[in-house]
Amino acid sequence: MLEVFGRANSINVIKVLWLLDELGTPYARHDAGMAFGRVDDPDYRAMNPNGRVPTIRDGDVVLWESNSVLRYLAMTAGERGLALYPADPAARASADRWMDWQLSTLSPAERNLFWGLVRTPPEKRDMEAVRAAVAASAACWRILDARIAAGGPYIDGAMMTIADIVLGAYARRWFGPEVAMPEMPQFPALAAWYARLGERPGFQRWVNPKLY
Repeated sequence: MLEVFGRANSINVIKVLWLLDELGTPYARHDAGMAFGRVDDPDYRAMNPNGRVPTIRDGDVVLWESNSVLRYLAMTAGERGLALYPADPAARASADRWMDWQLSTLSPAERNLFWGLVRTPPEKRDMEAVRAAVAASAACWRILDARIAAGGPYIDGAMMTIADIVLGAYARRWFGPEVAMPEMPQFPALAAWYARLGERPGFQRWVNPKLY
């Protein structure tokens, strides 16, 4: 059986778990990371030399880096996987670019918003850095809002892809009550897309729980 190593409150593990629900793929999950430790154990480092989560083990295949894991899971899941990660080169490349955009652009922009408000006690918060992260994150979400407004209902049109899973997990950090601030602008198309994703069982199970 497929094994997933990682704590369920890691955004990168959440991406994987949500996709597995969408695919209906059976798996066993093992807690790892932060309070659960495990990631510095020699056998874990042999699988993932970075000592981070998630890592998956699928028979002889061991893989880390969450977006690469999503691609692998979709490509090995038959027709359901192809529905979420199309075989057409242009469609696949479009999903890939938004997943790469998450890594290169969105994640650095929003990092101090999530960490500053969720993972930092109130008395230790750097609110100047948080407000800067709100502005940087808003600039990113404005791009996606325009994309969806022009050709939704999903990022690449009529069909949901794994790019929606990746960015939907991150949108939780924008729309969640744990990070709500008056300075946050409204993005109607993005909000409608986020609500649409919120109807999916995998989202409700893995993305919707309280951020911590």
